[in-house]
Parts: sequence; C-alpha cells; structure tokens
Amino acid sequence: MSVELTGLADRIAVVSGAGRMRSIGRAIAVELARAGCDVVLTGTGRDPDRYPDDEKAAGWRDVDSVADEVRALGRRALPVICDVASPEGVEELLTATLAEFGRVDVVVNNAAASRGADRVPVTELDIGIWDQAIAVNLRGTFLMSRAFGRRLIEQDQGGSIINISSIGGKLSGPRTAAYSASKAGVQSLTSSMAKELGSHGIRVNAVCPGVTDTGRLDDWSPDAWAAYVTANLPLGRVGTAQEVASTVVFLASDQAAWITGQSWNVDGGQLTVR
Repeated sequence: MSVELTGLADRIAVVSGAGRMRSIGRAIAVELARAGCDVVLTGTGRDPDRYPDDEKAAGWRDVDSVADEVRALGRRALPVICDVASPEGVEELLTATLAEFGRVDVVVNNAAASRGADRVPVTELDIGIWDQAIAVNLRGTFLMSRAFGRRLIEQDQGGSIINISSIGGKLSGPRTAAYSASKAGVQSLTSSMAKELGSHGIRVNAVCPGVTDTGRLDDWSPDAWAAYVTANLPLGRVGTAQEVASTVVFLASDQAAWITGQSWNVDGGQLTVR
C-alpha cells in the first residue's frame, strides 16, 4: 500500500534561491509544484555572462526557466528577483506574493551565499566574505521567517517553514568557518522559531543536506569528491537534489503534521547521531 502525501493541493509555496539549473532550490520548487503547490520562486538576478557553461549551453534563464517548469506541471508560478538579506527586499517579496496569490502556506528558505572565497582558515578570512555568508545564509533566513511568519500568524491557518541548512553546520570542519557558523545558526533559529510558532499551528524544520550533486560540487575534482564519498558516506554515493526536495515536500505535507523543531540530515549516512 502506497502512502500519498496530502495537504499541498492548491497551497502557495515560496522558495528562495531557486534560480540555478543544478540546484536544490530548483528541485524543491518543481517538486512542490508536482505535489500541487503554486510557487513563488526567487533568484538574485545574476548576470547571464556569469552563468556556468552548462547553463549557457542550455539557454538557461534563471528563475524564469524554473517558473516555466512549474507552469508545465499545471501550477502557477511567480518569479521574483530578491535579495533576502535586505529587509526591504523581503517585504517587497511578501507584498508581491500576496498581490498575486492572496496568501502563503509554505516557506522554504533555501537561498545561500556562493562558496569559494570563504574556504580559508579563520585567520585568513576576509571580513566582507564572512559578512556575506552570514547575511545571506542566516540573516536572510531570519528576515524571510520574520516577514512570512507574521503573515502565517495573521492568516491563523497554520503553515510550514522549512530552512535549508547543511550538515556543515554540525560538522564545523576546517576552512568552512563562515559557512558552518551560518548554517549552525540556521539550526538554532529553527529550534527557537518552532517553540515560538507552534501554538499558531506553524511548524518549523530544517533540512541538512550532505554531499549533493549540484553546481556546488564543481569546486573540487570528481576524483576528490569520489574519494571523500568513499571515506565518509555509508551509502557510497552523492545525493541528488530531488532527494533533498522530497524530504522538503514531506515536511510540508499533512503526513509531517507532528514534526517541528527538527534538523534532519539528508546525507547518505555521514552523520548518524546528530
């Protein structure tokens, strides 16, 4: 007997950071649409000249391409350029969402700062790079949760906020201080919000992906990633964006109605007790 997820038909979902072709955000937006949601999806308005080669070859159009995928599934889509680290930008996103759809039911805080220049020892970490990681990953999650959480309370019909963190926030490895600190902060924020919003029927959870096949793996060679996976992941392979997205869809569904305040690892078994 199969279990059908319920509670997502005709719901309004907001997914930040959904514009990249090989990304968790894109997969989340598409899978929520497949589950029956209309989707608001945000991107940063990247310069097409800076798209990676695979996006250029595919004629990728950032959030507009993802919006087309949502519409192809028979759902409505609203692509919005938004800086989630900006209070004004987040309020404008909320206003646009309500103008288009009248309500919100699911909020997925997925937007994250690009990695690269932050992968250095703390003693060599540029303050601006540190600030950028905290601004997007943690401040952005806070601003989105504050604005959309207020609206969920006003609606008085419950809802779900799902924050995309990382096992990096639990591992806190070397040369990842800014990223790890921001993602650990997201997990702590998730716990506090769950305790504050539970009385309103609003559930708040975090998903903590491990090594996932997205554009973020491009900074290492395939051989280096293969060696890392062999040494650290009991299931012996990287995960897919769709597998992370499936966890998000479940957490947003009725079947997860008694789950809140959790930070779930989706990581092939790399972490088993945290």
